[in-house]
Amino acid sequence: MVRVLAVVVAAVAALAGSALGSGSLSSARLGVVARGFERPVLALQAPGEPRRLYVVEQTGYVRVLDRGVRIGRAFLDIHGKVSSGNEQGLLGMAFPPDYAKRKRVYINYTDRAGATNVLEVPVRGGIARVAGARRLLRVVQPYPNHNGGHLMFGPDGLLWVGLGDGGAGGDPENRAQNPATLLGKLFTLDVDERPSPTPTLVAVGLRNPWRFSFDRATGDLWIGDVGQGDLEEIDVVRAGRRELLNFGWNVFEGSRRFSDKPLGQGKLVRPIAEYGHDLGCSVTGGYVYRGAAVASLRGRYLYGDYCEGTIWSLSAKGGKPRVEPFEVSNLSSFGESLTGELYAVSQDGVVYRIVR
Repeated sequence: MVRVLAVVVAAVAALAGSALGSGSLSSARLGVVARGFERPVLALQAPGEPRRLYVVEQTGYVRVLDRGVRIGRAFLDIHGKVSSGNEQGLLGMAFPPDYAKRKRVYINYTDRAGATNVLEVPVRGGIARVAGARRLLRVVQPYPNHNGGHLMFGPDGLLWVGLGDGGAGGDPENRAQNPATLLGKLFTLDVDERPSPTPTLVAVGLRNPWRFSFDRATGDLWIGDVGQGDLEEIDVVRAGRRELLNFGWNVFEGSRRFSDKPLGQGKLVRPIAEYGHDLGCSVTGGYVYRGAAVASLRGRYLYGDYCEGTIWSLSAKGGKPRVEPFEVSNLSSFGESLTGELYAVSQDGVVYRIVR
């Protein structure tokens, strides 16, 4: 059963023009953290562990860097459980806010049958022990693409999960607008609910919300939703009010009408920024920068394109995006440190830190 309840949201920002933006005024650059990973899709830190960086590999491993030095044994190994394919595999991981006291981690992966699984995995002796895992959710995927895969804990203490529309092209079965399925949705899980949590819908109408994040200063929700054939979009939902959201797919692609189907339930969210496929092909959502190292990025949301490697930033208050003076080929993800500094992850096997 799926609950449809209100979520922490507020008025939606208006469309903010072209993603091309103006010339960069940024002093930011890239510093290499480490190389040699296999199809990395995420970099993150665990609460209470400021010297460690966890790197999630799509092939089913999670590697650990301790003060920049790679530890030999994998933190997590599920390579025998994941399906292979361009958009399948181990796609997301999240540490709970109380990880320092209660050692467990949450993962999102597609199994050998292609279904999405969300697991709670206990951590003992510095290793995530899958044999003792608790399955929170399993969702059958009709096609091998648009799996979403991101999950993270929100300011409300709940686990937020994003799933794509189930794949193929154009959402042929209209799943994104159908509240009876979790495909094409953003939803929350109360991980303390037993035996397993009931998903609570936050939003419908998503095509493939590959990466989303919360602004640690304001609680605003930022989503990079991968487009179909024309537009890539960034959506923002301001923290505050409660209501079910509708991001428009497959009635809209970005700000443009995509089909003549009726819009389903929820308040329509228009993108705060978008760009066409003359500039790229697949958006990778990032974070609002709240670190101290790069003054020219403070209060700006960073995002990029997987195919072209272009990085843009956008004021957290809205406005015109600007192009940043560095690129990341095959940009699969951004990451945020415990202190608000940002990482960029390339599926070429490199993890970067954004520095001045």
